Amino acid sequence: MTFEERKAQVKSYLGKLVDVEIDRPIGYVHHKKDYDLHYPINYGFIPDVIGGDGEELDVYVLGIEKPVEKCRVRIIGIAHRENDVEDKLIGAPDGMRFTSNEITKLVLFQEKYYKTTIEAI
Repeated sequence: MTFEERKAQVKSYLGKLVDVEIDRPIGYVHHKKDYDLHYPINYGFIPDVIGGDGEELDVYVLGIEKPVEKCRVRIIGIAHRENDVEDKLIGAPDGMRFTSNEITKLVLFQEKYYKTTIEAI
């Protein structure tokens, strides 16, 4: 996937309702080589939609305060990564809104390892 295709793909989801499968619920600990990554929010993917890294397109899920396995959210933003091969979608229950600053704080647990710009609608 080219850079342009990657950006067009994530932008095409802004404002849409999507079903997300959660593979890293709130409280999940991802053991990395040099550190452990603790998930304070639900994190998952859109099934059968391939992202820039060749795996399913990832979604940060905001506004659901308990671990879940699946959810339906509206895509309210994008975490654009300048130094990676993928971007992340940001979703929330329909009708919930978050500012760019609020989103930045909520996804910082992972995005602090990348050069990321948040785009919110």
